[in-house]
Amino acid sequence: MQLRPLAICAIVFFTAGLAVASFANFREFIPGLLQGAWITVQITIGGCIVAVVAALLAAIARMYGPAPLRWLAVSYIELFRGTSALVQLFWLFFVLPHFGIVLEPMSVAIAALGLNVGAYGAEVVRGAITAVPRGQWEASVALNMPRKLALRRIILPQAFAAMIPPWGNLFIELLKATALVSLITISDLAFKAQQMNQTTFRTVEIFSIVLVMYLAISILITVGMRALETVAARGMARGR
Repeated sequence: MQLRPLAICAIVFFTAGLAVASFANFREFIPGLLQGAWITVQITIGGCIVAVVAALLAAIARMYGPAPLRWLAVSYIELFRGTSALVQLFWLFFVLPHFGIVLEPMSVAIAALGLNVGAYGAEVVRGAITAVPRGQWEASVALNMPRKLALRRIILPQAFAAMIPPWGNLFIELLKATALVSLITISDLAFKAQQMNQTTFRTVEIFSIVLVMYLAISILITVGMRALETVAARGMARGR
């Protein structure tokens, strides 16, 4: 699927949601749903940034760091992959205050979801790095290039292109997981929908609109990642 059809689908789905809302006399609720959608987008963007940074650091520490850093990276990956995202969210929000650490709900949401997805992303980064041909490492050694410089200038740029498709899937998973943040008092899209449903009892209309909104956001993520993949492929071609 090319970028243009994806972009058209995103516009069509989002417009369809607004149209349904208009025909169902839900115009007064659209501002609230859009406000919730904006909160969801903010959490998704922040969580994606945290996930990418955590994944890169954990993967590199696990592969090339000293023993203490390797153990720390493995512990992080296994802990966040092996436990529920909901429990992690609750732990950061409800348990940390018992140790004197109080975080804002938005900070907890971004940190919990970002670290959760970052644990899966660390394996994506590790797999992409190991997929780089061994000859690239040997060439860097022949040039007497330090490992850090070789990673930054040779290995990671090549691995980056291979990371993009699985990262797109992880970002969409993060988007869907944002529905959990309503449980820690954040008025995201899912929370706004549930709140409106409790006051109007128009379940079909409300959640149909919300379904379309989530789908439109996920398609926009796909479009962005496809565009990034195209740019990376062109960069690789120029490098050859």
